[in-house]
Amino acid sequence: MKRLKGFFAGLLTVLALAAGLVAWIMLPWYAVLGLVVLIVLWLLLTRSGRLAMAATSIGIAGLPQRWGASLVIVVGIAGVVGVLVAMLAMGEGFKATLDKTGGDDTAIILRAGSQAETNSIISRDQVPLIGTLAGVAKGADGKPLASPELSQIVNLPSMADGTDANVQLRGVGAAGWELRPKLKIAKGRKFGGGLREIVVGRGAQKQFRGLAVGKQLKLANQMWTVVGVFESGDSHESELWADADVLGPAYQRSSFQSVTVKLDGKDGFKRLKAALAADPRLKLDIETTHDYYAKQSAGLTKLINILGKVIGSIMAIGAVFGALNSMYAAVAGRAREIATMRALGFRGVPVVTAVMLETMLLALLGGLLGAGIAWLVFNGYTVSTLGQNFSQVVFQFRVSPELLWTGLKWALGIGLVGGLFPALRAARMPVADALRAA
Repeated sequence: MKRLKGFFAGLLTVLALAAGLVAWIMLPWYAVLGLVVLIVLWLLLTRSGRLAMAATSIGIAGLPQRWGASLVIVVGIAGVVGVLVAMLAMGEGFKATLDKTGGDDTAIILRAGSQAETNSIISRDQVPLIGTLAGVAKGADGKPLASPELSQIVNLPSMADGTDANVQLRGVGAAGWELRPKLKIAKGRKFGGGLREIVVGRGAQKQFRGLAVGKQLKLANQMWTVVGVFESGDSHESELWADADVLGPAYQRSSFQSVTVKLDGKDGFKRLKAALAADPRLKLDIETTHDYYAKQSAGLTKLINILGKVIGSIMAIGAVFGALNSMYAAVAGRAREIATMRALGFRGVPVVTAVMLETMLLALLGGLLGAGIAWLVFNGYTVSTLGQNFSQVVFQFRVSPELLWTGLKWALGIGLVGGLFPALRAARMPVADALRAA
């Protein structure tokens, strides 16, 4: 019965610590700053606080003699923070790339019920009808700014190992360039109308072979020439572009996958959506291009964040046990020192605080080390992953200040849990027994 009670007591303690760690990680920066200010004021203005500072300085001065155990804490926590920040930076980078794609002044039209361009079909006779609807802006020539587009998935060898990967080959018309003003030709020129020519995104050129200007690609049993490289700073950099009127017959396509339009004024989206709903010939859905591409990132970003936190939590448990083991050994090795301080008048609170502050200092060093390594190694690192269109999206890891702050909170939380029980043991250590054992 006693063993059962002890088991449940231990389980409740672990759950309480886990809940406390989660609550700590969820705290906003201003709450953490306020807590730090209160602790500093207590250390400076109260007798117990000054005694805790004195005891902490003694413990810190002895760290060089315990460098092995201290290094276990620092390296363990650095590993947790480094992996966590790197995983979350991948999700942030993917989300940022797709969030920058499109805008609220343009809209994409797909077949009703379609979630992506790959499973959408818009017939050629529907395209002129879309151009006449209210809410579609007109160009300087009086024609509607609408770009019917094809989306064809092709295989290209990756730069890393030469294995085939999916790349999106987009067929656009003249209006496609005007609808995306951020897209600029960085090298070469645009493809010519009616010619089997391709321009490639800068991101795709970095990730796949054979995309240098002047190279030829065999697609649909035809030879296509790469004539230019473009930059846009968004997910379009992962694509290849060609003339829709040439791409369609090459792949025996008699219809389009989407129509991108320029919206006429602030209420253009509302008017166009109403016009589409009112026309029974057009069973189509519409979204702003910003919302469409942002939704594409939601699922993968959520999955990456969950995986990052799960992996980080598993590693954090190991780091907590490493910190517990090291701090218990440190407390046992300092038995005479702690007992002497207790005999001189250091109460339980200053001793607990001293051990906790020492552990938190080591955790902070580990957090800074892990965050620094993650920023140096992964920030701006270019990779690609499969997007919702079943094609590779090229993006860069984004180690933001918010992620670095999250990593530091994890580090301090691990130090808080890892130092608590050794600190309580040090405070409860009988003075006479400690001196006799030493």
